[in-house]
Amino acid sequence: MIVGERILEVSGNKVPKTSIKGLNINISLEDVKLADENVEITYVYTANYQEDVGQIKIKGVLLAKEEMKLAKDITDTWKKSKKVPDEYASIVLSAVNYSGSANGTLLARVLGLTAPLIPPKIQLSKQAEGAAPAKPPAAKK
Repeated sequence: MIVGERILEVSGNKVPKTSIKGLNINISLEDVKLADENVEITYVYTANYQEDVGQIKIKGVLLAKEEMKLAKDITDTWKKSKKVPDEYASIVLSAVNYSGSANGTLLARVLGLTAPLIPPKIQLSKQAEGAAPAKPPAAKK
């Protein structure tokens, strides 16, 4: 479970009087280690405004408190392949994306850029076979 975060570095720039054509978000993990009782995950969140209009970069450390078995699995996987386990990656990426969006919005405002917000993907789940479709509630008189 993610229990905290430290922002280590923040930088940004913008080309004056240039319009933004798009936004690309890149999240990269730089290091994963066990420190005290926490898993520390160092990351870099980068928002690139197309066509070279500007950039926001935030480097930070996520702190996660996990059971020792999971913590060891996370750090061992990192040492072997420079990745975190797939089932843990979505937790880490969601936390970094949330933090980058929230903190990046403040920096974007100062620079005159749009907030680095990427809407989540919305997926519809398929209804189980044989299940009856949900009926709307009856109207009350």
